[in-house]
Amino acid sequence: MFQSDLLRGKRILITGGGTGLGKAAAGRFLELGAEVYICGRREEVLAATEQELHARTGGPIRWRRCDVRDAAAVEEMIAGIWADGPLDVLVNNAAGNFLARTEDLSLGAFQSVIGIVLMGSLHTTLACGRRWLAAGRGGSVLSVTTTYTTTGSAYVVPSAVAKAGVQALMRSLAVEWGNRGIRMNAIAPGPIRTEGAFSRLLPRPELEQAAKERNPLGRFGTVEEFANLAAFLVSDGSGYINGEVVTMDGGEFLQGAGEFTALGRQLTEKEWEMMKPKKA
Repeated sequence: MFQSDLLRGKRILITGGGTGLGKAAAGRFLELGAEVYICGRREEVLAATEQELHARTGGPIRWRRCDVRDAAAVEEMIAGIWADGPLDVLVNNAAGNFLARTEDLSLGAFQSVIGIVLMGSLHTTLACGRRWLAAGRGGSVLSVTTTYTTTGSAYVVPSAVAKAGVQALMRSLAVEWGNRGIRMNAIAPGPIRTEGAFSRLLPRPELEQAAKERNPLGRFGTVEEFANLAAFLVSDGSGYINGEVVTMDGGEFLQGAGEFTALGRQLTEKEWEMMKPKKA
């Protein structure tokens, strides 16, 4: 199915596209013929990713600096992209997460994660969706959620709250907008090694090993596997998939909910102090 022209003619925006899963998806989309926009808050990261991916794939990629928590900034970014032509696909990938005991979290910590994950996804989805609806054209939104949206998970409560909201948004709009040609889907990845994520969420090597051993496949997922799944879900080949959350975790969820719950009995007091989010 991964023909070189699978995504030819599609214009795609990936939030948080400068690093990690977003960067991997951007590279794969370019290889498959898409025109890609990436956005984020760090200009130097975005510029470096643009240069790297264009050099590797030769595909058209552009970046925009945008804090998705800011609705006005999102609207300005989307209007600027639309000036060159409408988008076909939005990937809501921007996220924030940290491991912490909930009683140690400030309201600002909750607001930061919920602002990026839930409100950011709402801002971008509405900005694109309203334009698609007004023009009478279809579109596709792919959101990155998590395996603990339905169960919650101890020690990552802001993320659990925000991702659950994104999933509810996606499923609600899949029904409301589906008859007008707009598809809404999500990927719920399990542990995948990305830049910076493991140092924040699995601070000791033995915790990484325990996570692997807990997984039925005995390993973590890869960014390449994620990117391939994302490419399929935004392609025309998945046109009858709408309102679906595709779990990609090697079967980990089936072994027990709450990916980080067991860590509460494994981290030391010193490690908990080190994990505390810095005040904004």
